[in-house]
This record gives sequence, structure tokens and C-alpha cells, in this order.
Amino acid sequence: MAEPFGPEGLPLDQARALILAALQPLGESETLPLGACLGRVSAAALLAREAVPGFRASMMDGYAIAGDAIPAPGSRWRLVGGSAPGAPHGGSLGPGEAIRILTGAPVPEGSGKVLPQELVELAGDSELVLQRESGANPWIRQPSEEAAPGQELLAAGRRLGPADLGRLASCGLAAIAVTRRPRLGLLISGDELLPAGVPRGPGQIWESNGTLLEALLQRLGYPVERQLVVADQPDLLRPALLALAQTCDVVVSTGGVSVGDKDWIRPLVAELGSVNFWKLQLKPGRPFAWGDLAGKPFFGLPGNPVAAAITALQLLWPALQQLEGGQVQLLPRLRVRLEAPLSRGGGRPELARAELVVGAQGELLARVSGSQASARIGSLQRADLLLEIPAELEALEAGQELWAQLLRLPIF
Repeated sequence: MAEPFGPEGLPLDQARALILAALQPLGESETLPLGACLGRVSAAALLAREAVPGFRASMMDGYAIAGDAIPAPGSRWRLVGGSAPGAPHGGSLGPGEAIRILTGAPVPEGSGKVLPQELVELAGDSELVLQRESGANPWIRQPSEEAAPGQELLAAGRRLGPADLGRLASCGLAAIAVTRRPRLGLLISGDELLPAGVPRGPGQIWESNGTLLEALLQRLGYPVERQLVVADQPDLLRPALLALAQTCDVVVSTGGVSVGDKDWIRPLVAELGSVNFWKLQLKPGRPFAWGDLAGKPFFGLPGNPVAAAITALQLLWPALQQLEGGQVQLLPRLRVRLEAPLSRGGGRPELARAELVVGAQGELLARVSGSQASARIGSLQRADLLLEIPAELEALEAGQELWAQLLRLPIF
């Protein structure tokens, strides 16, 4: 098969741009309760129906006093009632009157200031005395502090986090429309593969790509709908690929896209659709294929598990975001320094796995330990970073500064 991008393969940024340019959002939506919307993408802009909280509320425990002037120490008021959350004071305050008020409780008409309880003392059962300067802060939350009627709470295409869901709930929304996630089909190929827990024979290995990729994609918000493990035989692989293309929006495979005698995936995809490019200028991850399988986007990941996981992060994950209709967000990048010298074979840009540590002076350091082999899943454990090592660098000194991709998802 021809190599349209040369024997070294396609640079990662160009590969990502080519894939994203070819994909359009699925354009479908569903309405779900808020509790099922974490990590999903909003299908439409959401507006506040009314003001929130909708009334003036006390920001602390204390006393609401009549008027809004800043009182002088020694000022006195007559206590005429109280206000608690869900149980507001029934009337308005007149001159010289005050009520006991709790955090979040409605502030009555006639009051423009709440005095924190630590600033006042009670004289008897019904008189309040200011002991210290109260300052200009009224300690009152305004009716539209969280949202005004018609205010946009959320734009379309936003990936929903806990803070988004909490704010929507606070504005009275119980269910919203979200875009449909792409259905993923995963094909694992290999004659040597056995399920974990089964005794191995000569030359056999326990299959791990399915577990690794399913967990990774689940963490990213894209559960795998169907997974097949198939031997390296074209008569078995062909119907398996077609079955996934018929039931899923995206077909992903691992293995079978290089140049070995049993690498059948790439020629089969070319037969059933097209292979737009294969081979990346990247370590790990050179044997990667992108194309069309019976009308569905196809991603042929490498067979080595680390290479499969990294190419999934770099190319499959952005494509899934695009199909879902959200803004494509890549891993955030930061500058770090190497904690210790690092030697490597040059020739290709590399994404090395590293732990993020903080030095004695507060500097961010990258700690690379153990083998970086693309078959060693242990290099992913405790990995906080993917160090971006340029192709021309072979011997790196301690303290050398590099760009790194942060393998941490946002909390809110």
C-alpha cells in the first residue's frame, strides 16, 4: 500500500488536523436527568427561568436591622421576630426594629443591612446593642446573585462538570438535553491472546488492551458498547469488522495495521472502505491507521498496549469529542524540567511517561523511571505527564526544560 506521507509517517499534529477536518458532529440529542449528565455535552444553550435565589438572603447568622445606614457603636434596636431558611419573617421592619436572622434566610422589607452576631449583644430578651464598628458590607445576597431571569447559564456544546450541574440544579432545572455520545466498537486481534486467569501455553499472552482501552475510554466519558477479541484470520476478522460497523458509530481496533504476515486489519479496512493514512511519526505509536470502514470512522491503534493508549489519547479522544458535538479539548501543556538525565534513541518525536514532582525550590520536575517500551503497561502507572521529546534529542541532561502534557482531568 502506498505511503502518501512518506516512510517516516505523518506528524502527530497533522494527523489530528486531518482527522478532525473529516468529522462532523453526530447531531443527535437526548434529554436526561441532571444526575446522568456528568461529562456529557449540552445540546442547547440553557437560560434561567427566574431570578435565583429570588429574594434577598442573609449571608451569615446575625440580625437584620431597619434601614441601610451604617450604625454607630452603641446603637440599639428592638427585636420583633426572626427569619430562618424556609421560614421568613412575616412583615417588614420599621425604624428601630430588628430581627434574628440565619444564613440563607430571607431579609425582610425595610431592612438593608445584616449585623454579624459577633458584633452585637442582647440587652434582656428584646433589645439589641451594637458593640463594635460594623463596616459598610450589608451581608445581603441579592435576588439575582446567582442568575437573573433569561440569563444564559450554559452555552451549547459545553462539557458538563459538577459545578455546571450544581448551578443548573440551583436554578430549578431537573433535566436537560445533551448530545448523543458516539457508540464505540472495539476489536482486539491476535492469535496469541488469552483471557486473564486462563493458564498460558507456549508463546501466549494475557489480553490486556481491551481492559486498558475500555477503562481509559470510560474515564474519558466514552464507554465501549461492544468489544470483540478475534484471531488473526481474515475470514474471522472481516465479519467482525463489518458487525461493529453496522452497530457502532466508530470502530477501533488494536493490532494488525503494521506490515507483518498476519497484519490483516489494514488490508481488510482498505477492502471494506478506505485507509486514508497509516504510520505516525511518533514514539510510541508508529503503526496507526485512520480511514473509513463501511461508512464509519475507523481507528487502527497499535497492538502494543502503551502505544494503543497514547494514540487513543492523542487522536481517538479528540475525534470522539468532535463527533459528540463538544469543543475539542486536548491535554493541557506545561513546562517542566527533567529531574535526572535521560538517554533515548533519536529519530522520532517521543511522548515519554513521567511522574510530576515538586523540587526543593517549588519547581516542577519530571521523573522518568523504568523502561519506556511500548509494550510495558507499567510505564503508564503513576504517570502524570507525557513528556514531549523532540526527534533530534538523544541525550538529555538533568534540568533540561521540556513541554509536557498533563494527564489530569479537571475536577469541576
